[in-house]
Amino acid sequence: MHDENPDDEMAPTAVALRDGRRVTLRSSRPEDTEGLQAAFARLCADSRYSRFFAPMRELPQDMLESIAHPAPERQFGLVAVSGEGPAQVIVAGARYVTEPGGNACEFAVTIADEWQGLGLARRMMEALIGQARSSGLRRMEGYVLSSNAAMRRLAVRLGFHDGPCPGDRTVRLVTLDLA
Repeated sequence: MHDENPDDEMAPTAVALRDGRRVTLRSSRPEDTEGLQAAFARLCADSRYSRFFAPMRELPQDMLESIAHPAPERQFGLVAVSGEGPAQVIVAGARYVTEPGGNACEFAVTIADEWQGLGLARRMMEALIGQARSSGLRRMEGYVLSSNAAMRRLAVRLGFHDGPCPGDRTVRLVTLDLA
C-alpha cells in the first residue's frame, strides 16, 4: 500500500554528470512553477513530442500545477537544478503518479535538450524507483514512443520489461516490478 505521509520529500542530492557538470536533484516545490514553464519553453519540438506525444507550445496550467504541487498521497515530483541561489535553473523533471488506493505508478521524465546523454535521466529514474519502493508501490510503468530508443534502452538497463502497448504500435509500455 502507498505510504500517505505528506512529509515524504527527497533530500537534495548533488549529482556529477558525465561531462563534469553538477546538478542537484530534489523534490519539486510550489515555487518551481515558473522554472518548470521556462524549462519546458527551452525544449525543442522533438523533445516535447517525445515526452507528451503531441505538439505543444506551452505546458497546460493544470499539468504545471500538478507537477509543482504533487499530491503526496498519489504523486512524487523531482527536479534537477543547475546553479546556485537565484541563478538556479531547472534542467530536468521527473515524476510518478498513482491511482487512488493503487499499488502501481506511471512515470514520466523530461530532460532539457542540452542536458541529454549525460546520465541525468538514469539518476532521476533511480531516484523515482527508490522513492516508489520506499512508498510501498509494487509496479512502475511508463509509456515511451517506439522511436525513443534512448529511453527504451535506459529502461531495459534499469530492469524494465519493454513490451507492446495494446492498440498503439507507436508506443511501448515499459514495466518494472518493484517488489
